[in-house]
Amino acid sequence: MQNYKDVLAEILIDADSLQKRIAELGIQISADYTGEELLLICILRGGVPFMVDLSRNITLPHMMDFMAVSSYGVGKRESSGSARVTLDLQTDIRGKNVLLVEDIVDSGHTISSVLQMLETRQPKTLKVCALLDKPERREAHVPIHYLGFSIPNKFVFGYGLDLDEYFRNLPFVGVVDLDKYKPST
Repeated sequence: MQNYKDVLAEILIDADSLQKRIAELGIQISADYTGEELLLICILRGGVPFMVDLSRNITLPHMMDFMAVSSYGVGKRESSGSARVTLDLQTDIRGKNVLLVEDIVDSGHTISSVLQMLETRQPKTLKVCALLDKPERREAHVPIHYLGFSIPNKFVFGYGLDLDEYFRNLPFVGVVDLDKYKPST
């Protein structure tokens, strides 16, 4: 894989702006769930950096669990439209306040499928916290209760979002220069 700087068109959201907004979300979530138990569910792998930082900013006790859902393939920039659970929860969510933590809501198909599946498990509440939202790309309705940033329809990477499985570790969200990017095959 090439150096990320070789394919970076621009930094869309810098590290300081990300951390500031995540702290604000943590305050809001803490206030909304005061006196309640909360379970954060992270959609792997892209949501990990966001959930870790969000969790540090939520002041009330909470639990975490993880799901892996596949809808993209290496070298693909768009969802296949079908979601497949590759790792399911270890926690019974029946009667719990569940906050689904997602890196990005794009077409909405994946998160919509996950929400439908989780609803059948009878949580007390089920809400979505997304770092990024691409409303221009929406094909399936997704209620986003807590949102970091609404972004334009650009191919982004960094801060959990991968480029052919690389660069999730970057502290910012960048835009891919499509003229310079050569997908892995």
